[in-house]
Amino acid sequence: MAGGYQLPSLTMIATGIFVAYVLHSAWTLGQLFIVPSCDESQQCLHPVLATNPKLQLLAFSSVKRQPDQERDLKLVHQMKPFDINVEQEVTLPVVMPSKVRNNGSMYLHLFLTSAAVNPDNWGVVAANELTVYVAAPLTQYQMPTPKTFNLLGESQEKKPAVPNQVNQRPVTHFQSQVVFHVLSDNVVLPRNAVPYEIGHAMRLDRNGKYLPILYISGLSSRLRDLVEVESKTKEVNLTLQYSPISYGKIRLWMQFEGALGSMTSLGFTSKDLDEVKGIFTDTNLYFLCVTFFVAALHLLFDFLAFKNDISFWRGRKNVAGISPSTVAWRAFSQFIIFFYLLDEETSYLVLIPAGVGGIIELWKVTKAFHIEMNGWRISLKGAQTDGENLTKELDQQGIKYLSYIMYPLLIVGGIYSVLYLPHKSWYSWIINMLVNGVYAFGFLFMLPQLFINYKLKSVAHLPWRAFMYKAFNTFIDDLFAFIIVMPTAHRVACFRDDIVFIIYLVQKWMYPVDKTRVNEFGGTGEEDEHEKKD
Repeated sequence: MAGGYQLPSLTMIATGIFVAYVLHSAWTLGQLFIVPSCDESQQCLHPVLATNPKLQLLAFSSVKRQPDQERDLKLVHQMKPFDINVEQEVTLPVVMPSKVRNNGSMYLHLFLTSAAVNPDNWGVVAANELTVYVAAPLTQYQMPTPKTFNLLGESQEKKPAVPNQVNQRPVTHFQSQVVFHVLSDNVVLPRNAVPYEIGHAMRLDRNGKYLPILYISGLSSRLRDLVEVESKTKEVNLTLQYSPISYGKIRLWMQFEGALGSMTSLGFTSKDLDEVKGIFTDTNLYFLCVTFFVAALHLLFDFLAFKNDISFWRGRKNVAGISPSTVAWRAFSQFIIFFYLLDEETSYLVLIPAGVGGIIELWKVTKAFHIEMNGWRISLKGAQTDGENLTKELDQQGIKYLSYIMYPLLIVGGIYSVLYLPHKSWYSWIINMLVNGVYAFGFLFMLPQLFINYKLKSVAHLPWRAFMYKAFNTFIDDLFAFIIVMPTAHRVACFRDDIVFIIYLVQKWMYPVDKTRVNEFGGTGEEDEHEKKD
């Protein structure tokens, strides 16, 4: 290129975009925690809490979203005195009215008011100048949980009737845990610069001071806390959990709730949103920031790994030194994992990368076995070079040794699973058996490639740049294994992959690459580099 100017590589561009994105996101999040200053020349809003009023919290249940008379409400709990700086948690029984048992709705109404108010007079509670009120649904409609049973271990009479998924309808589920907060920071805010999310929940008294900001956390409303309400259900335990919240954190939580609402309009299901909620509510704020950075890093490494892996395979003229059976196994196992995650209704955060990875692995199979498509006709050329023939012989030898271990274990595991473990259906059992074989024996199926590396005393034929990006992501997956809800087998597989990459690194150290040395296939590393450039 003229003047010796070289365009930046795709890797450099992606890294630059990643750094800019992280810095911009960090700046945006940091702004949420900065309280706008209010000087004497401005109209300032002062908190009522600065005067330390004596408060009480009243919790009512109702089948109406907006009760208009006292008989519509039932007092379920009273916290008196209520100290906003002290965390509290209480579990109490809530009676299920007949309307709720018949697939109706129920709501929680919280009143933060003066300790002097009589809770038996709802009209006085609502009219008190210190009263702050919020409401949230205690029920939501979800599909019934699929029943599981032993496919061969139970008689036909004992097996639960599995309803047709098409004819199933959502039923009422009770939210057994409600988390709520009060803004505990006595911040003074300029009247014309109140953040939108704070202003939306702010209410002023007659003196122009803002009342306590009471907030029911929608992020803490998790699917795991839902209890199915049946016609025989008389009462369900409700856990009310309170903790004070800071100015920055309540803004952050409110913005996340707004973002989840946008995801709902884009077609994300409640299952997908629940996985996202878990990232925010199951970790503390500092760990959340680390998770955010690591997640962005994971996306970058995913992109670079896919890009380098595709470049490596697209530029290969032969697959000498690469185990075809290992490539085929990866494609097969990737699709089995995808269907397993689909059957388990796993989050799209895990499901989509698994599907993309399966498509790429299938494309690599066509390269490894020299499969070509001419229109609708598929042709298989087979191994063409001496190096590929040698690789094929070593690969078959490794597979023979592997079969002595894998087949007996797979048969025993399948028999044990069908006899002693519950499943939703025969399809579910087949998928579970296959995926457990993939997870358990995935390490064993790496042995043919490790065996070829050992016999050839070389690792020069492997896509090391893509491997290293995948290795980084594997260790990041170890972190996400504790954060994102996923099946236990998939979580264990994340740690299994660590062992595979460590063995590859040991082999790379044992068999260093000398590009000037003639390898076992009659070529040199320098020639391979020249071929790639061509």
